Amino acid sequence: MVHRHKRILDANVFLGRKRILQVAERETTLTAKSNDARARAEASFRKEERAKEGAKAMMEYQANSRMVREKTERLKALRLAKEAADKERAG
Repeated sequence: MVHRHKRILDANVFLGRKRILQVAERETTLTAKSNDARARAEASFRKEERAKEGAKAMMEYQANSRMVREKTERLKALRLAKEAADKERAG
């Protein structure tokens, strides 16, 4: 009778351990899925941030290019006007 009772207890312990392992495995799987989801979300966020920074940098580049062109045109107009005035004085 004692041996039979011990076998039942051993079987219950085994099943209990098996259940604990199943729960632990499920938690590990859920944690892994959660970590994967977090990693994907962070990667997506970084990608969006890079896109925003890139767009901002492009706008700054275009604004600077426009300012350089306008300044060059203004200086060219001043130079041509000065050359025309110098030519009239000499002529």
